[in-house]
Amino acid sequence: MTGPEERTTPRAGDRSPWNWLLFIPIVVPLLTFLFNADGPRLLGFPRFYWLQLAFIVLGVGTTTLVYQMTKRR
Repeated sequence: MTGPEERTTPRAGDRSPWNWLLFIPIVVPLLTFLFNADGPRLLGFPRFYWLQLAFIVLGVGTTTLVYQMTKRR
């Protein structure tokens, strides 16, 4: 239940085109051909393991970029 004091107004920041970049860290880990091999190894770790860490860095970087570009000043 909403009272008369509450207004429902659309948020202007939700429609930013920068938000489309958030699909990158979702789609890139789904590309199985990227990690469907044992080599090259990095510090003795197979490609699958160090690519998982790279996907985390990609997600954090993309989220940080989108946040910085869409925050209100």
